[in-house]
Amino acid sequence: MATARQFEELGVWQEARQMVREIYRVTSQRAFRRDCNLRDQITRAATSTMSNIAEGFERGSRKEFVQFLNIAKGSNGEVRSQLYVAIDQQYIDENTFNDLKDSALKLSRRVAKFISYLQSYPSNARVRSARER
Repeated sequence: MATARQFEELGVWQEARQMVREIYRVTSQRAFRRDCNLRDQITRAATSTMSNIAEGFERGSRKEFVQFLNIAKGSNGEVRSQLYVAIDQQYIDENTFNDLKDSALKLSRRVAKFISYLQSYPSNARVRSARER
């Protein structure tokens, strides 16, 4: 695996960004817009997923990066849970629900694999050397 110099180069961050785009697209539809609480919660959870990947990368240590990736994975699970609320309230149709849920599951698996990859290195190893920052 190539060493990323910026979080924007990470495939997991790129997928999380795409998830944010899709969640914002779906929540901008009329039926969803009326439920401010759910709309705000699901957009915050999706954004949290993306942001925690970036923040963990920027921290520099592998241990902290893994910690933030776990938080990101949890936020992504929150998005999936809220998708069930959205379909139960008929804010989204079944196809949209399935597409978003599948994307969220794929992202969750990818984050989990990335965590395993990072944990295969010694705990004192840095994500990036000081020169690369």
